Order: sequence, then structure tokens, then C-alpha cells
Amino acid sequence: MKLGIKLIAIMLMTLLVCSLQSTAYSMENANNSAEHNKWLKQRFSKQHEELIPVVAVADMFFSCNKARKSDPKNYEIAELVAMDRDLLAEKLTACLNGDTMQSEEALNFGLLGCFHEQLAHLPLEERQQKMKLVKQAISSLSRDERKRSFTQCVTEQSIHYLK
Repeated sequence: MKLGIKLIAIMLMTLLVCSLQSTAYSMENANNSAEHNKWLKQRFSKQHEELIPVVAVADMFFSCNKARKSDPKNYEIAELVAMDRDLLAEKLTACLNGDTMQSEEALNFGLLGCFHEQLAHLPLEERQQKMKLVKQAISSLSRDERKRSFTQCVTEQSIHYLK
């Protein structure tokens, strides 16, 4: 039974990621086609690789701060990505309050932050429904499955910041 739930959760997360990518693709104009994204990855490969950890930390802090209110300001993820990296790392460390960036809590915060931004274009009700599904999937996935999902989500998300 537990294996069935895990398989459903994996399929749900995969469908959600694919649906997000499909939705994002259909909303982009012709300049931002899959070929354009591929060109961006090739052209800005080094920048993209350097940006991925920054976006991951921004996602983690965004959700951590939303849950724990360690900072009085409600930041948008784009603000956090543009923030001084040392300051962003300090803010995340303070928010995690003893947990490390490799902790279960930080990983879950990262997934929530990444999917929050991926779903930001949706109407509020639909976004809330999909975030509920994300939370359910997070709770049923193994650490490795969540790490893979987070890596894939952040990799796609960071393309946005190359444009």
C-alpha cells in the first residue's frame, strides 16, 4: 500500500512539473520557445550553473520566512535572487534556526518556494489547489525523490533569471 502511495505521489509530482512546464511554455511568446531556452542554456551555461544555487537558497528562504516570519519583510523570490548572496545566506541561516541547508526542512521549504513561483501566473484558487497537491506530494516522497524534484524545478526556474 505504501509503495502505491509513493508511486502516485511521484506521478503527481511529475505531472505537476510537466504541466507547469507546459503551461509556462504556452504562455511564453515565440521568442521564448523551447529552442530559445536551449539557446539560453548553451549561451549562458556558466551563469546558469552559478545561478542555480542562488535560486535554490532564495526559494528556501522565501518559504521559510513565510512560515517562520524570521524577517519582517515579505520578499518576492526575484528580490531574493537579486540580493547580495552573503546577506541572503545569512537570512536563510537565521530563518532555519539551527537546521542546515541540507536538512529535510530546508529541502521542503525549497520545493514550496520553487513551486510557488512556478504557479504564480495562475488564478489564486487554482494556485492554492495546486500548492495543496504539491504539499501532499512532498509529504509522501522520499528524500531522494524530493531532491530530484527540487533540482529539476530550480533548474527550470533559474532560466527565467537569465532573460
